Amino acid sequence: MDSLDLQVLSQARDWFNAGRKVWLVTVIETWGSAPRPPGALLCLRDDGQVAGSVSGGCVEDDLIDRLRHGERVATPSLIAYGVTKEEAARFGLPCGGNLRLVQEPLQSVAWIDEVLERTTRHELVARTLSLATGAVHVEPARRGEAFTFDGHTLRALFGPRWRLLIIGAGQLSRTVAQMALALDFDVVCCDPREEYNLTWDVPGTTFSTAMPDDLVLELQLDPHSAVVAVTHDPKLDDLVLLEALKSPAFYIGALGSRGNTATRRERLKLFDLSDAEIDRLHGPIGLDIGSKTPAEIAVAIVAEIVAVKNGVQLTQKKQGSSVPAVRVPAA
Repeated sequence: MDSLDLQVLSQARDWFNAGRKVWLVTVIETWGSAPRPPGALLCLRDDGQVAGSVSGGCVEDDLIDRLRHGERVATPSLIAYGVTKEEAARFGLPCGGNLRLVQEPLQSVAWIDEVLERTTRHELVARTLSLATGAVHVEPARRGEAFTFDGHTLRALFGPRWRLLIIGAGQLSRTVAQMALALDFDVVCCDPREEYNLTWDVPGTTFSTAMPDDLVLELQLDPHSAVVAVTHDPKLDDLVLLEALKSPAFYIGALGSRGNTATRRERLKLFDLSDAEIDRLHGPIGLDIGSKTPAEIAVAIVAEIVAVKNGVQLTQKKQGSSVPAVRVPAA
């Protein structure tokens, strides 16, 4: 679940607690090029204010218009858009895309409190909604599950947010952290060196002075976690790699030249790491975009993390990288 949808739940809770009537709208099914996936959320306030999105904007406008003209559902209801080409054009659905929505009145925020609390602890949970009764339940979910709707019950997944652990608190780390925050990552920076940790000043991040290997074990990295080691200090960078490479983190990268990366790989072989685990290391870190400045290097690093997160093949890696580029045949 996108953290944007967690923000929608938080906004819905705030409006409800302020005494406003609130409706949640969930995408349950799409065809063609509908812009938001099943499970995407929007909350709608009784005066027409909205948070989140279920389309490119035109469907939201229609939902607001329905509300202002008195269409205020009292039970979970189905809404369909884009059934015909004319409607698809009217509601701004590209390429004839269609979508079906469930609109429900928010009756209680207890389940939202539970979802937000548990996802903050990096738990994966499912919210089920019965269309017949409006009853909502929150329960643990398993990785690999997806949003489902069988015509009677909606089951949506929430959490954990994508998380980035940065080792090192220098200028590059600051820029990487700011970009990751803009991409809705939960960012943790670790640097036990006093000359660095006293100057960390990136709002919205968590900072730790623990030793990197201890912090990795404490965080219990999961498949929603990424790690970048950018201290230039092999003692610190190698410490985090020794533990991170054994974890299920989806991305692990370390700053350094191709020569330094080769040397690092040889050092890692001296410890209890398999060749397959060492081969997970991204180094030199980032995509090859000719980066020179810290900001450009940060762009390359964050772009690579996003590509790996989204399952995109890496075609733009430097020759000799620890994780080689995937070569695309010429047309």
